[in-house]
Amino acid sequence: MAKVAAVILAAGGSSRFGKPKQLIELRGKTLLGRILDAATEANCSPIAVVISEAMIEVRKLETTNATVVENENWQRGIGTSIRAGVQSVINHTPDVDAIVLLVCDQPFVDAFRIKQLIALRAQTVKSIVASSYANTLGVPALFGRSCFPELLALDDESGAKAIILSNPERVAELPFPQGEIDIDTMEDWEEFKTLEPST
Repeated sequence: MAKVAAVILAAGGSSRFGKPKQLIELRGKTLLGRILDAATEANCSPIAVVISEAMIEVRKLETTNATVVENENWQRGIGTSIRAGVQSVINHTPDVDAIVLLVCDQPFVDAFRIKQLIALRAQTVKSIVASSYANTLGVPALFGRSCFPELLALDDESGAKAIILSNPERVAELPFPQGEIDIDTMEDWEEFKTLEPST
């Protein structure tokens, strides 16, 4: 059984949203709590949650099944958080086979979607499995062990998409139209709530 870890990127300042969007609630659970549950239900282990040093509220969340990684350099860019999370996973579980990169602001990502990434990797034996939406590829995405050096070498401001797009031949695509929906502003949040079934 492959060991698949998860890195949840939750260090953003949410400047466009006006408050930490990681902590806004949807049906009684924060967006961070939802993605943490999804990674847990998809049997990812270990799980690293990368936060900024200012996000004291996040530490109060129930993260007993996750390692909280404090990124002091988060303001320099997303690459710093990816590097911090990946290094934490490697330190915790040196023989991990793959890492799934997740963010908090894609509300349609769930355990089923993460399991699909893992299953497609097993089926295709590709180094990367990326979600396909809005005519591009992005997260959630799974990176095999061979990609770890590239993740650790990302520039401060570079995200994982740079690695995904650098060599299409090693990438398997998982169609995920709803991946286009993310929560950046309060307007995005209000619009999403009109789309989300109130179950």
